[in-house]
Amino acid sequence: MFEKILIAGRGESALRILRSCRELGIRTVVAHSEADELAMHVRFSDESVCVGPADARRSYLDQAAIISAAMVTDADAIHPGIGFLSENADFAGKVRAHGMAFVGPSEEHIRVMGDKVSARREAARLGLPVVPGSEGVVGDVGEARGLAAEFGYPVLLKASAGGGGRGMQVVDGEGDLSRAWGVATAEAEAAFGDGRLYLEKLVKNPRHIEVQVLGDGAGGVVHLGERDCSIQRRNQKLLEETPSPGLAAGVRERMTELSLGAMREMGYGSAGTLEFVYDGADFYFIEMNTRLQVEHPITEAVTNIDIVREQIRIASGERLSFRQEDVWFRGHAIECRINAERATDFLPSPGTVHSYHPAGGLGVRMDSALYSGYTIPLHYDSLVAKLVVWGYDRVHAIARLERALGELVVDGVETTTPLFRAIAADEEFRRGEYDTGWLERRRSEGGLSLDA
Repeated sequence: MFEKILIAGRGESALRILRSCRELGIRTVVAHSEADELAMHVRFSDESVCVGPADARRSYLDQAAIISAAMVTDADAIHPGIGFLSENADFAGKVRAHGMAFVGPSEEHIRVMGDKVSARREAARLGLPVVPGSEGVVGDVGEARGLAAEFGYPVLLKASAGGGGRGMQVVDGEGDLSRAWGVATAEAEAAFGDGRLYLEKLVKNPRHIEVQVLGDGAGGVVHLGERDCSIQRRNQKLLEETPSPGLAAGVRERMTELSLGAMREMGYGSAGTLEFVYDGADFYFIEMNTRLQVEHPITEAVTNIDIVREQIRIASGERLSFRQEDVWFRGHAIECRINAERATDFLPSPGTVHSYHPAGGLGVRMDSALYSGYTIPLHYDSLVAKLVVWGYDRVHAIARLERALGELVVDGVETTTPLFRAIAADEEFRRGEYDTGWLERRRSEGGLSLDA
């Protein structure tokens, strides 16, 4: 087992990784920017190294600075966190070339599954159903026009190198294709430094389902169930739950078994998530994340398995500590992503937190790096906390969610908490009747009152 790990992420995710390290008896080093000097994960770590200014390109994305920080502090391994360099195959290779372990999968798996075009090709080879689409990167608007005519509108333009909804444009008809191409290319170039796009047939208003897997690279592979991530705005997740209220048992079994088979065939070694769209009849693979997911705590809540702990054990060369038959699913869990944004229009709301009182009590988990007096920087993602609740069933989990949302206090900045109160009170949500387009439809209809 490692003696010291450098954590190359920030915020609540870095703090969450730090906690698993502590429980394993591993010392921690945090690489941080100047903007995060007073952040909670920096204050709680055994050691910290400032690797650059607030601009992520000159700190959290500076591979040489992070590797140097690990070397001068004698770290055995680097955990890349959730964002930034967590799915950068070149970084993983450099870490290993410098004699340290990378807490994540092989460079080959990161590279193959990190590019959406090669991931589609690999998924099809592994027997996973894929959405009809281009065989590779689309060269120009003319080629896109021909493919769209072949598949039929609507279609989806997607960044080959990215995710998180960036570089993604829905095209309802030929007249909108040129505009959408320009927007998607510009967004992809700005977000990932790679403007290449591919095209898929759009599955309208599906559910977004993902399967959590763990592999040890030596034949041991397990799944930890599925998560429903369909409540989104602009293709970015806001609320997740497990198990999905819209997935029949037979579909769940087929999706998880196909995922297990694919990961076993790959020889995958680390935590990973396979993402699918489900239209009520069929499901299709859309991408794989070869890292820890923001929403992993709900899976931990229903399985009582520490995913980060297993990640670290696998990276140190150990086998999985359990088999599939040892995984016991119990109850229902829901996560709300508390963002420092106005709930009415999602505009960022950075600033100083005057007072912070986390929700608590039985079945409530609050993953956050907030504290009273903390100034939320404007340079990074707006996620500041994850509220996770567990209940004996979905009805109980929703009741606990409403109670926890009523307890949570974040004064000084606006957050998305009022929106989650409205969602929890909505009858369609309570019946589990939603898809990826539900939130935007309900808001446009005036069906979600932020006074709820």
